[in-house]
Amino acid sequence: MSLYPYQTARIMHVMQAAFDPTYGEAWNARQVSDALSMPTTQAIIVDERGAILNEDNEGENNRDPAGFVLTRHAADEEELLLIAVAPEFRGRGLGRALVYRLLENSRARGVTRVFLEMREGNPAIHLYQKLGFEPIGRRPKYYRLSSGERVDAITFGRTI
Repeated sequence: MSLYPYQTARIMHVMQAAFDPTYGEAWNARQVSDALSMPTTQAIIVDERGAILNEDNEGENNRDPAGFVLTRHAADEEELLLIAVAPEFRGRGLGRALVYRLLENSRARGVTRVFLEMREGNPAIHLYQKLGFEPIGRRPKYYRLSSGERVDAITFGRTI
C-alpha cells in the first residue's frame, strides 16, 4: 500500500496520459510511491491553471491534475527525475511554470545546481534549453525503446 496515495494517484493520472509507451519512460505506481517515501524527494503537482494541488487543499480543490514534477536532492544538488503535462493541457506554459517552481524550491533549500537526464530526441529539449539548461554529458545507447532500438541519454545541468 502506498504511503503517499494522494500524490501517487495524482502523478499516475498525468503520467498515464502524458508518456508515450514507445519510449518506456513512465514509472509505475510503486516506483512513484517508493520515490516519494524518501525524505529527499519532492513532488509539485498542478491543476490546469498552474495552482498547486496538495493534501492540504484536497477538500476545497478537487480539480484533476494537469502536470507534475518529481525531484530529489542531495547536498546542494537537485535532480529532476520526471516532469509531465497531460496532452490536453500542453502549450499553456505549465511545463515552464513547473520548472520555475522547482528552481525556486531548490534555491530555498540551498541547492546551487540542478540536473536532469533525457533521451536524445525528446522534444522537451527546447524547454530545458530556453530555461538555461546546458548539455553536460551523454550515455550512449542508455535507453531501450519498445522496438528494442537503443538511444542515447543526454545529461543537462543548470546553475541556480
